[in-house]
Amino acid sequence: MTAGLGTLALLGGCGTRTRQTGFRDVSQPLSVTTRADLSALSGPWFVRGHFQGDASLAMVTFLPNYNGSPAIEYRTEGCLLSGDCTTETEVQPLLSLGPRRARDTGTGREIWLVWIDEGLRTAAIGTPDGSFGWVLDRAPKNGDDRILAAQEVLEFNGYNVSALSLKEIG
Repeated sequence: MTAGLGTLALLGGCGTRTRQTGFRDVSQPLSVTTRADLSALSGPWFVRGHFQGDASLAMVTFLPNYNGSPAIEYRTEGCLLSGDCTTETEVQPLLSLGPRRARDTGTGREIWLVWIDEGLRTAAIGTPDGSFGWVLDRAPKNGDDRILAAQEVLEFNGYNVSALSLKEIG
């Protein structure tokens, strides 16, 4: 009787499991939008949502022609309890991986344009390995309906949006 219960316990653990790496279930395919290509991202974007590890990232700027090739500029901000604040920027070249996909050659992470709204104001960015994701917006505030739509698209693509930190800037 004991062996039978042990077998049942083992079988009970054989249900469908998700393959979670980082912040997304990688057993779900990750899609990219067909609405626009990466050129729609040109210019500055406020990071309105991020997963753990990108807390100090305030803005990203997509540069279509930085020293002859596309690049991304990261702007981080941090403040001490004393009130002293710092802003740092870092530019990394981007390598095209195909339509709506690129690799940051400095960090090695892929940047996929998962979704962008019709007005090209809000975007959801992800990566197949689930190591990061962003909700980007052209404005530091408002657009809550678009921010929610970006979250829903990330969730549809396997992201655990309960781990997403949202912020208004300013």
